[in-house]
Amino acid sequence: MKRFGISLLTGILSSGPVLADGCPAAPDHSGRLKDLVAQIRAATTETQARDLSNQMWALWADAPDEPSQEMLDHGMSRRGAYDFLGALESFNRLVDYCPHYAEGYNQRAFVNYLRHDFAAALIDLDQAIALSPNHVAAISGRALTLLGLNRLDEAREDMARALELNPWLPERGLAAPGGPLAPPGKDI
Repeated sequence: MKRFGISLLTGILSSGPVLADGCPAAPDHSGRLKDLVAQIRAATTETQARDLSNQMWALWADAPDEPSQEMLDHGMSRRGAYDFLGALESFNRLVDYCPHYAEGYNQRAFVNYLRHDFAAALIDLDQAIALSPNHVAAISGRALTLLGLNRLDEAREDMARALELNPWLPERGLAAPGGPLAPPGKDI
């Protein structure tokens, strides 16, 4: 029995960082993000807007510490390889370790969205937005998730909010005339 306890403890410790209260606060990029939102709203070309959007992503993906960055990067790598279960495992660990880091929830939501588990995605998107109210990607992701749930009025509201922050979003065509999130009465 003693050997089993030591083996179990060794397995737990070698599986990664101790979860919960060990994660520091996420870096505060709110000022820089506010500047980037202002710049992207004033952008005049798709290329300029894409560069600014990439700068936003770099800030959102700046995890609180090295262990959380490794979990985020590993989850994104697994998602990129279509290993959604592996990605979810990494993002679950990240959210458990850093419950105040919005991007952990946003990335887990994206994997659930890709898996068509819209209800799970919506819960995580709500949490990501609560932690980072102007997280444009989470807001547009919430709109897409609501569209997947056929909650069109709410989806339209979120897409309008996301487009107010970033009028260059790739999803903007969904809110254009004829799109599924176009304002009612504004179809072709």
